[in-house]
Amino acid sequence: RLYQIPFQMPDCGEEPESRTLHLVGDFSAPAEFFVTLGVFSFLYAMAALVLYLRFHSLYGENKKLPFADFCVTVCFAFFWLVAAAAWGKGLSDVKAATRPASLVAAMAVCQGLDVECGAGATPAMGLANISVVR
Repeated sequence: RLYQIPFQMPDCGEEPESRTLHLVGDFSAPAEFFVTLGVFSFLYAMAALVLYLRFHSLYGENKKLPFADFCVTVCFAFFWLVAAAAWGKGLSDVKAATRPASLVAAMAVCQGLDVECGAGATPAMGLANISVVR
C-alpha cells in the first residue's frame, strides 16, 4: 500500500517550504497471497506431521488418505508456484514505483532548466529479492 507512505518534496518557490507527497500504487495483494499461502502450507504441514506420527496406523490402513494427502500437496505446490510468481511481479512493480530516478522525474520542482535534482541513495532490495527466490 504505497499510497499510505508520505515523503517530503522541496518547493522551490518564493517560500522555501516542503510539500508532502505520497507514493503511487497498491501492490499488497500479491504479498498477502504469498504470506497467506505460506501460513496455510505451514499449518497443513503440521497437521500432516501429527497425522503421520500419531495416527500412522490409520494412514497405513486407509487407501484414500494417502491419495488425498498427495492431491492436497500437489495443489499446495501449484499455488506456491503461482504465489511466488505473483509476489515476484508485485516486487517488480514496487521497485519500479519506488525507483529514486522515477520519483525525481515526477517532481514538478525538478523540471526547471536551471535545477539539478539528485536521487540520493538507491533503496536496498536484497532481502525482498531473496523472498522471491525462496
